[in-house]
Amino acid sequence: MTYVIERAILPTLEVEELITELNDILAQSYSADQRHGLSLDELFEPHVRFFLARLAGEAVACGGVAIFDGYAEVKRMYTRPAVRGRGLAKALLRRIEEEARAAGVPVLRLETGAHQPESIGLYEAAGFRSCGPFGPYAAMPANAIELSLFYEKALT
Repeated sequence: MTYVIERAILPTLEVEELITELNDILAQSYSADQRHGLSLDELFEPHVRFFLARLAGEAVACGGVAIFDGYAEVKRMYTRPAVRGRGLAKALLRRIEEEARAAGVPVLRLETGAHQPESIGLYEAAGFRSCGPFGPYAAMPANAIELSLFYEKALT
């Protein structure tokens, strides 16, 4: 299998389609107040780097990293069901880690949902460990993050 990971610099139709698919899947398990993903426009703000994974030229997975003071956060990871199990999510996560390291942040964090066992398995296998709410999540009411799980990985 030959795949390519590339940085997306604009919210193209391919990016929009992947994010729409992700939103539709998340909506099946989480109410709107339990979903904390960045919007399409937010994915292309200056502090965010967003990536596509292509298989045979087709965009089939995505993920991004938002860089903040003192940490970076994994955002909007998604792999189309038809291509899962081929290492694309692992490759995207490695690329995201590289980007966070290059930005000089000491830790990479993420928020995922309790109903996403595949995601949890991916992150734990990649060395992420459970942590408490961070950044904006720490200021949210408890009921808004009751289905959220938080992870972090030291990059130094």
